Amino acid sequence: MSKQYDIIGDIHGYYDELVSLLEKLGYQEFDGCWQHAERQALFIGDYIDRGPKQRKVIELIRRMVEKGYAQAIMGNHEFNAIAFYTQRSDGTYLRPRSNHNVTQHKEFLNECARKEDGIDVWADVIDWFKTLPLWLELDDIRLIHACWDQPLIDKIMNTYGSNKLTETFLVQASAKDTWEYEAVETLLKGKEVDLPNDISFEDKEGIVRHNMRVKWWDASANTYSKAYMGPDIPDGTIPDDLIESSDAWVSYSADEKPVFIGHYWLSDDPIPLASNIACTDYSVARPGGKLVAYRWSGEGELTSENFKSVSRA
Repeated sequence: MSKQYDIIGDIHGYYDELVSLLEKLGYQEFDGCWQHAERQALFIGDYIDRGPKQRKVIELIRRMVEKGYAQAIMGNHEFNAIAFYTQRSDGTYLRPRSNHNVTQHKEFLNECARKEDGIDVWADVIDWFKTLPLWLELDDIRLIHACWDQPLIDKIMNTYGSNKLTETFLVQASAKDTWEYEAVETLLKGKEVDLPNDISFEDKEGIVRHNMRVKWWDASANTYSKAYMGPDIPDGTIPDDLIESSDAWVSYSADEKPVFIGHYWLSDDPIPLASNIACTDYSVARPGGKLVAYRWSGEGELTSENFKSVSRA
């Protein structure tokens, strides 16, 4: 019998909602660790930024992982946090400490950039983030934050021999002219295409975007409006023009094992994206959003009924 998993979406510091979801899934807290007698939690990344109790989220997940009741992968926010913290040999930081980047990290820094009982909390958290794999390939399912791109995954494994960040990989992935940068952008943020005719839109953080994330698994979604993947935006924002670039899609056939992703700030009621693809990020960091899990018990075809959620308090 396949192992049974609960795949939990982007938390972004919303600790109370995480506890409520674990309780709803039948987990109980014993000796300071949330656990289930028959199931294991799989966390899909983006544990920090935005929410009010980021350190408590980290501590809860970290304890579950260390005790064997969970596995966790890296999201783009954890990668950004590592790069923000890490200096190059010339003293600059891998992720520039611009006003935007500092603002994005503000709540995380407020909670973690300190020393307690002689321990550098920030350094300790970053060290733990570095232990998180970029993806998980389990016997019957796959887990990645945004996009399962097998050729890129193979290239990382062939070059670095691991699904975790090495120091060299981290430095290379923080330089925009490298294949490593493009690999991490794709795996942790998804496939993107440039919008035509200088079209742009404002994202959830107020940044003007001239590109958009796409439904990377669905080559039949061949117009910009059909392929758009992400938070709700006003109708008519994305044009119906055909996408000419074949780089928008990644081959993922219906007979491959189920893959679970987060990242995309979806809304409405959770449903599978395809028979073997599910997203568990339904915008808990947005008013009216939900923290979502998919309760997987061995099925090859994913169903709407197996999504479980709690609304943001």
